[in-house]
Amino acid sequence: MMTTTSKRSDRLDLRPMLTEQMVLELVPISRTTLFRLERAGKFPRSVYVSPNRRFWFRDQVVAWQTAINDNDERNPKRGRGKGRRRRAA
Repeated sequence: MMTTTSKRSDRLDLRPMLTEQMVLELVPISRTTLFRLERAGKFPRSVYVSPNRRFWFRDQVVAWQTAINDNDERNPKRGRGKGRRRRAA
């Protein structure tokens, strides 16, 4: 006979997975930006569990968030982007 605690301990070995909707609730970016970051290698890769279903491992997303916090790019001393070109007078 299997007890509830032994069933729980079996499930603890699994890595929790997040759906796209769950990731977008945790990370305040658009769906398009999520896939652009993933394609550029700046966000953890998703895993396909079927041809139309993809998931992200929660621990990888949390590690990405921690890395973003540690390397905050909103440093006021960083250089600005190119911006708009000046018009010729």
